[in-house]
Amino acid sequence: MDHQGEFRRAALELGIPDAEISRFSQHLRLAIGLFGGGDGYPVGHLGGLPRLPVGMEWPSAGDNPLPLHLSVECGAPPRVDGFDLPVDGTLLFFVDQEMDHEDESGRYARVVYVPDGTETAVAKAPDSVRVGERIDICAELRADLPLWLEESEDQDWHEFWEDLEWDDMSPFQQRLARYMERELPHLGELRSLAYGLWLSSAYLEIGGYADDEVINSIAEQTLAGREKAGEIPAIPIASWYSHLEEEKHRLTSEWISLASEARVYEEYCTSFVIRQDDLAAARVDKALAVTTFHAP
Repeated sequence: MDHQGEFRRAALELGIPDAEISRFSQHLRLAIGLFGGGDGYPVGHLGGLPRLPVGMEWPSAGDNPLPLHLSVECGAPPRVDGFDLPVDGTLLFFVDQEMDHEDESGRYARVVYVPDGTETAVAKAPDSVRVGERIDICAELRADLPLWLEESEDQDWHEFWEDLEWDDMSPFQQRLARYMERELPHLGELRSLAYGLWLSSAYLEIGGYADDEVINSIAEQTLAGREKAGEIPAIPIASWYSHLEEEKHRLTSEWISLASEARVYEEYCTSFVIRQDDLAAARVDKALAVTTFHAP
């Protein structure tokens, strides 16, 4: 389905200029919300046991087998532009959330792609692995915007930066502010239209923008690495935050959410992210996972 065309036609009917619609659409992504208990066609399942290639050992970190978190049939969810899931096969997400939260090595999370035509069998779980209840999941589309465009219609653009006065904003924040005011004068209407067309309250989703905390971590490491390698001059502490925001802004075009959970207090939540080009090439072993734990 031509989702961009659907959005453009609806926006034109509201009298919004075509050029502004194009600018907004550059930032609009569609994610796929996953939810259990629906009446639709199942696109995968939470928990349960995976179908692994015959002869493949259960994914583990050393002697620690990793629980199956999510299984998605790649050809089952609706196709959306900019989210290049393989056209067939199965994605399996394994993670020991407690260990992944405590260990930053990434070895306690794994994404496995099983192409169609592979001889598979339902794997027998190792005795020490936790097997969650299997819950079949269905899919629905959800509009997703970068964090700096996510404010609700009745808020001012600068509330994302906690009501900073103009002079207190970083140069990069000021550039974003000017862009929104000059290039997206109908931002509230466009945002409401997108959320009206594709609204989902699903707890779990694939696709869309990568979690801000994850992108922030990648940006910090990228800047520090470029400084250390002499690719860029040393960044003064006073301007580090502005450079970090600009780097995050750039990275959102390179990285995409592969799977993420909504944050819930006093529960572990895992976000898998991947570069766009790695996903297009089905190099899912390149995915990064970050598990957080939020407490009041």
